[in-house]
Amino acid sequence: MADIRAQLLAAFEVEHREHLEAIRRALTAPEQADLREVFRRAHSLKGAARAVDLPRIEELAHGLEDLIAGVGEGAGALDRPTLDAIHLLLDRIEAEAEAARTGVPPDGPDQAPSEGEPPAEAAASAVEGEAGLEYVRIDAQALRELAQAAHQLANDVRAEQSAPQQLRRLHRESRRLEQLWSELRLRLGEGRDGARARDFEHALKTLTRDLADLGQTQHRTSWSLQTDLGVLREQVDRIALTPAATVFGDLGRMVRELARAEGVEVDVRVEGLDVRAERRVLQALRDPVIHLLRNALSHGAEPAEARRRAGKPEALAVGLQISARGDRLQARVYDDGAGPDLARIEQAAIDRGLLPKRSPATPPPSPEEVLALAFEPGVSSAEAVDRLAGRGMGLSIVLQSVRGLGGGARLGARRPYGAEVVVSAPLSLARQTVILIETGGGTFGLPSFGVVRLLRLAQDRLETVEGALTARIGIGEADVVVPVVSMAAVLGNAESEIPASGGTVSAVLLSRGERHVAFAVDAFSDVREMAVEAAPGEGLDAPLALGVALLEGETPLMVLDPDGLVDRWLRDERRLAAAGLGLASRAAERPRQRTVLVVDDSITTRTLEKSILEGQGYRVLLAVDGVDALHVLRSGEAIVDVVVADVEMPRMDGFSLLQAVKADASLAALPVILMTSRNDPTDVRRGMDLGAEAYITKQKFDQRELLATIGRIL
Repeated sequence: MADIRAQLLAAFEVEHREHLEAIRRALTAPEQADLREVFRRAHSLKGAARAVDLPRIEELAHGLEDLIAGVGEGAGALDRPTLDAIHLLLDRIEAEAEAARTGVPPDGPDQAPSEGEPPAEAAASAVEGEAGLEYVRIDAQALRELAQAAHQLANDVRAEQSAPQQLRRLHRESRRLEQLWSELRLRLGEGRDGARARDFEHALKTLTRDLADLGQTQHRTSWSLQTDLGVLREQVDRIALTPAATVFGDLGRMVRELARAEGVEVDVRVEGLDVRAERRVLQALRDPVIHLLRNALSHGAEPAEARRRAGKPEALAVGLQISARGDRLQARVYDDGAGPDLARIEQAAIDRGLLPKRSPATPPPSPEEVLALAFEPGVSSAEAVDRLAGRGMGLSIVLQSVRGLGGGARLGARRPYGAEVVVSAPLSLARQTVILIETGGGTFGLPSFGVVRLLRLAQDRLETVEGALTARIGIGEADVVVPVVSMAAVLGNAESEIPASGGTVSAVLLSRGERHVAFAVDAFSDVREMAVEAAPGEGLDAPLALGVALLEGETPLMVLDPDGLVDRWLRDERRLAAAGLGLASRAAERPRQRTVLVVDDSITTRTLEKSILEGQGYRVLLAVDGVDALHVLRSGEAIVDVVVADVEMPRMDGFSLLQAVKADASLAALPVILMTSRNDPTDVRRGMDLGAEAYITKQKFDQRELLATIGRIL
């Protein structure tokens, strides 16, 4: 019975988080919330709690159900007190579920998770709530060794990829020998050794044929190995990578409880908990993220009058966004407070001896340089020390923690107001994509996530600006004058010049925030997937070293930190940074091309609408259904200005897509136009109720109407 109980609790762990996240997401835009869906979630949560015999959660869910029902029936409204009451119930449900999972009663917001992973949580992470699967306990070390073995197998397969090419070369040589032999026989004629010559010719043709067959077999085997390896790695990732909810799922409740204790009205948003990464990476990021959330609450809180004057909502917005880009995990913590105080940070850095005192006539350091100094020990912009922040050590510890993972951190201003800190780390410590570069007589690695572009610059097109060598590079829609710096010089060889070969300079374009720098290198040698371990602290200074990987023959490869390289340039070339080199000129930017996402399962309709819209100068993205559209919207790869969606589509129809967009706080403001072949007033009313900006029927489709509608909305 104990095993059955563990399985039920593991399934409930996944289900209750899904319901709580969906309810909170719906309530981020209360005026557009679908109360029927919220009620359904509360009702399902109550039933699930009853099924696993958790009466306290069942009671709390019943209270939530009554509260939502009262609003839906007109007995109340989704005003601030009601929303606070709902979030309090959700937090209590979450705390009780945590207590049921760990066996430890709720003990406040700062309770740290245990180092090990309880069996129920391990099972929930492994199966994501899929029914009918058996729950098992997996040793974390064995799992890491499995991932490393898969990585090593990938390296071995890659090493064998040259075999088919070599066989093709041998086959060509064999054919050439056949041709030469035929010419030689014609010259020599049939002599007494004719039989032996025929035997030689037969053997040569057999060899040619066998080489051709072997080459085809090797090609098929190589393709099969690559396919099987891809499946293996996908299966390993399914086991090794766990949803972020298992580590960060309780942090929204933590912030709300801290805010209540501090008397701060707060609107907490947590997104991306379904993103998967290695548990040890997520666990290592938990403490840094907790500190950043406490910082956001402390530094972002403002007097109510100040928020009203700025046109902000009454409640302080504090958010955590988890996302995956390539093989990197990003955790973005933000608030809509006053934003970073550059003057206070600069003064704190001067007091710590990190910046020289400057006269009123001396230009200030660049914002990027000042914000980077916030991660130095003892630098804080807080006016006083309280229990949340102010000692000036927190950001330093955050950076130190994520560097140990091969990650980085960046502080920036958030538009139109507020601050954000983005910490990044690899999704998996078992492998990262690394670009191998040659510079200053050595080989180094650069993680691909930090590289904007690899460049080959014509030497005669380089210009000197403010005494520095520069190149004009198109970045986005802006023309940016980017400084070209010797990578070897930044790494310590001060006498190193810009390396050039054949009239060109090879360079790698890096960025930090909005600052761009091109680091010139001798050559790019390879791109590999490698295991990157923490740097031992020897050789290069720590800010420049992200970690160490092993090449063939156990040769160590120093993997450089892209952020550290740009920070070093900012520090050493303060004059050039202050001159604005490497920054896009906002005045020179062209108006941004508007982007339309067309969602339709009919390729004919998609092609027609794409042609019409591109003819009017719009950039057009395509999606085949609602699921595909949400992937495009949430990937962050493009800024979409308006969505034009068909109603009737497989997997996710237009109504469901519209509802998902309006329920997602990061997408809720995105206008959606619905198109359908059905001219049903009920459908029109439903679309408008869900928040569609317009509804166009295909029977009377007129491209002028579509263009006019989009023009009106934009």
